[in-house]
Amino acid sequence: MLLKLNNISKSFEEKVAVHNLSMDIQAGLIYGIIGPNGAGKTTTIRMVMNITIPDSGEVLYKDKKIDESFKNIVGYLPEERGLYKKLTLAETIRYMGMLKNKSSKEISSKIDYWLKRVDLIEYKDKKVEELSKGMAQKLQFITTVIHDPEIIILDELFSGLDPLNMEVIKSIILEMKRSGKTILFSTHVMEQAEKLCDNICMIAGGEKVLDGKLADIKEDFGRNSIHLEFEGDGSFINEISGIKSVIDFNNYKELVLEKERDTNSILKQIADKVTVKKFDIVDPSLYDIFIEKAKQASLSAPATAKEIG
Repeated sequence: MLLKLNNISKSFEEKVAVHNLSMDIQAGLIYGIIGPNGAGKTTTIRMVMNITIPDSGEVLYKDKKIDESFKNIVGYLPEERGLYKKLTLAETIRYMGMLKNKSSKEISSKIDYWLKRVDLIEYKDKKVEELSKGMAQKLQFITTVIHDPEIIILDELFSGLDPLNMEVIKSIILEMKRSGKTILFSTHVMEQAEKLCDNICMIAGGEKVLDGKLADIKEDFGRNSIHLEFEGDGSFINEISGIKSVIDFNNYKELVLEKERDTNSILKQIADKVTVKKFDIVDPSLYDIFIEKAKQASLSAPATAKEIG
């Protein structure tokens, strides 16, 4: 196992941020760490990076406890961004690469390549303070990978990026995975996790509530979801017997059914009142699964909350 989290926990005063969390991370895959805001995702990543020390448990790299040298083989893009505004882009990349035990010459030889990859080459000698938020985000991504890390940890990577730049970064991530890199990808945006990740670990209230291959997780939830497009007033759909939950997007709905519910009966009830444009029985989306598990975790929180005595 490349990276292993063994029952790590962390509290801040009386708040339990992460409780007894374990993960097994194999090489060459993309792992999604998902969960609501405040679930403990960033605290978990900071413990992996040895920035925050666990109160209990341990993080192992190739079966050995991580130390300061671990940071040289990891590329870490934190949720809280930080760049030196008065440096040029080239100076920033060179400086950040040298912090990872690389020579100035090694880093300098890669600067033009990476700036071209993310369409920033014309800004090479401009100062960071002249960049837009999205441009700065792309620069920070370069500084994360410039030293050719074995493991790449990305906390809310796509924050501030428009769809075109999201595609640019996404294609680079997939390319890195194909080359054997291991990627930890933290987000609360389920569509991103579903498109990118091989494995998912969901954290809610500081505890793991879901873990495994994305395909297996979907299979466990069963084909009990319907993607419905229609014309007309569909407000009645939420009240149909046998529908467990509804995610509403005006004239598009995602329905999660009770087990063994007759889909033909549900279709007939809907078609009698609105014009149905699409009615697909599908595997549940990660968004559906996330909403259901987050609700379950919220309902059980009072019984499982842990106080520091």
